[in-house]
Amino acid sequence: MRALRALGDGGVIARRNLIGLRRTPGALVTGIAQPILFVLILAFVFGGALGGDQYREFLIGGILAQTLTFNSSFTAVYLAKDLQSGLIDRFRALPMSRVGVILGRTVSDLATSAISVLVILVCGLAIGWRPTSGIGSILLTCALLMLFAFAVSWVGALIALTARSVEVAQSVGLLWLFPVCFVSGAFVSADMLPSALQAVARWNPVTAVATAAREGFGNSAPAGFVAPGGWPAEHPALYATLCCVALIAVFAPLAVVRYRSIGRR
Repeated sequence: MRALRALGDGGVIARRNLIGLRRTPGALVTGIAQPILFVLILAFVFGGALGGDQYREFLIGGILAQTLTFNSSFTAVYLAKDLQSGLIDRFRALPMSRVGVILGRTVSDLATSAISVLVILVCGLAIGWRPTSGIGSILLTCALLMLFAFAVSWVGALIALTARSVEVAQSVGLLWLFPVCFVSGAFVSADMLPSALQAVARWNPVTAVATAAREGFGNSAPAGFVAPGGWPAEHPALYATLCCVALIAVFAPLAVVRYRSIGRR
């Protein structure tokens, strides 16, 4: 009964957020422009030194993982904005599920992530990237990407509920993203990083999602890239799924507890 109530309230909040997104499409500019810039810069500025056309095949999986991780900052900023404006206080005065309020935000932000994925795939096709696997594998890969986007959005929700102001949420929400995304196998093989960082990169969820996306789309690494070793590299889709489940299992309860503690003040 409580779960159904949370889902129902979450659906109401998600619908409200999506209506707001439709009325202010400018909010999508960052989610659209950022991945395009990363694709063009990495493919044409650095791509020549990293493998040329082959690197473009390798790059798209990394851009997908990096962009969806960065999109968690949208959850942090918009939830902090709702807190700062007093909207969350109004929700709290209503007989609504505490989980549903946060769930609605994380679910509605999947729309931004879905648009980002579509933009990246179209941009990839424009620069010569091609998926070589079957339609079933492509659809499963897209589903995994959406699961990852949903999982990292709970990290953004916890940051927003801790910061409670748009400015702090924006700065803190971006601070952790750069080391997580760039100390990974998103843009180069994890085993090409300095030895002190290789173990971190191999077990980084961003690496797993990027590798699973490449595997799902049938893309391979450039000839000069060192093939990463270890269990995560051998089972990227399974490890990426386990990471998503773990992120939700850890950060969703923490976000709900933080939301309730704010309500008691």
